[in-house]
Amino acid sequence: MRQRILMVDDERDLVFAVRLFLESYGYEFLAAYEGREAIELLGTEDPLPDLVILDVYMPRMSGWDVLRMIRGSERTRSLPVIMLTAAKEDSDVARGHVIGADWYQIKPFKNEDLLLIIQRVLATRGELPELPEP
Repeated sequence: MRQRILMVDDERDLVFAVRLFLESYGYEFLAAYEGREAIELLGTEDPLPDLVILDVYMPRMSGWDVLRMIRGSERTRSLPVIMLTAAKEDSDVARGHVIGADWYQIKPFKNEDLLLIIQRVLATRGELPELPEP
């Protein structure tokens, strides 16, 4: 079964580019373009995604609030979350880890680096799948 990744970011072009890249490596990709949409999806999606990539600055609900809700819910509290954001101050990074991010990556980033981060985070949560070359 392919691993599923939910990316939550209001930058649609970025989400599209990451989708193409990750799908080329065999991942199934879900997208939400703001925090409330992500929370609704996580409340109904079955099975849950294997990992969430989450931006901080979004309309209607920030990534901080989404992360708090993920960690506060019995259903999603163990879901791995990578913060992928332009919020780069030391206090932002610390805040992400305190709230419960598994990894904090600052934008801009290289797709190859994101892939390695995803593999590392998933490996710490379970068995690393064999991924086909693109």
